[in-house]
Amino acid sequence: PKGQILTDGVIASIEDDRYRTYWLAPVLDYRLINSGLDVRGEDQSFNEFFFQLAGPRSLEVLEAASGDDLHDIGFGRHRMSTIAGLPVRILRPGMAGGLAYEVHGSTPDTEAVYRALWEAGQQFGLIKQGQTAYLMQHTEAGFPNINLHYPLPWYEEPDMAAYFDTQPMQNFYNKYRHFFGSVGPDAEPRFVTPYQIGLGKMVDFGHDFIGKEALQREAEADHWATVTLVWNEEDIADVVASKFRGRDVEPYDRIDDRPYDIYFNLGGPGFGYHADWGLAQGKQIGACTGRINSVYYRRMISLGFIDKNYAAEGTELTVVWGRPGTPQKEIRVTVQRYPYFDLVNNRGVDVEEIPRAVAGVPAGA
Repeated sequence: PKGQILTDGVIASIEDDRYRTYWLAPVLDYRLINSGLDVRGEDQSFNEFFFQLAGPRSLEVLEAASGDDLHDIGFGRHRMSTIAGLPVRILRPGMAGGLAYEVHGSTPDTEAVYRALWEAGQQFGLIKQGQTAYLMQHTEAGFPNINLHYPLPWYEEPDMAAYFDTQPMQNFYNKYRHFFGSVGPDAEPRFVTPYQIGLGKMVDFGHDFIGKEALQREAEADHWATVTLVWNEEDIADVVASKFRGRDVEPYDRIDDRPYDIYFNLGGPGFGYHADWGLAQGKQIGACTGRINSVYYRRMISLGFIDKNYAAEGTELTVVWGRPGTPQKEIRVTVQRYPYFDLVNNRGVDVEEIPRAVAGVPAGA
């Protein structure tokens, strides 16, 4: 009812009256069970694999692996093909603008498809970047993501919470939430609406839905902006240096012991969320999340969900670093381009201009 995001994900039309969704469970399950609609759902979590390939040569890799011309798959589209003689569905997401694909198939075919993709990609420089790079790219590309940049209000409504408790494989991120950063222990300031994270354009008021009135008020207020914040290196260095000032000085919360503010291995169940207050002349104007030490750009950056009056590029703000009750430091930050990602992307390149690499023929051969 507050217009806050309960989940987001992909829904793909497979055939007439049949769809496949990703990341919408268990919210979708709960809503359908209570909808009265003639819809039946079946969990496919253990029946399907999917691999993700991204980068300017990802299309060439897929064409070499499949022996198929895949230039016809437009953004947000998908179709069937084969890899290693096995049926796969190839989707083209790339929500942040980069050329990117997903390959979906049956679980028993996982290893054969994986090996075929890896082998086909060697001539194009395919590499495994790992989880750290994957998570960093959401901040670099200006794409706030559930469970990375903000938690979801799954346990604030008793009936919904009771249903989610029956879904232990799916409630992991929100059943036991651990909060870090200067926003403190309260969950409410960490939940977001589509307008706070730049997705207001996706809201369609042409039908009834839960949270409609709240979002109409947000749309009229036109209050929010999502920005990139670049952190001041001298202030970062001072936070790092604080742990070397002797036993008589309590250091700031560490800022150098992980590449991003996404927490794993907490020693128990649940997931950790980090959010810090953003200030303008000492006034709270929103929160920032997703802080990373960008390896590619050699900058510390984060996303800011802030008052749009302070969203102009070049605006100087501060971020409060440190949990309440511990030493806190106001770190200078500057609003810069959003998204920060400045490489070749789908918006500037016609996919028809990308070389065809069908049947493993190297580009340019």
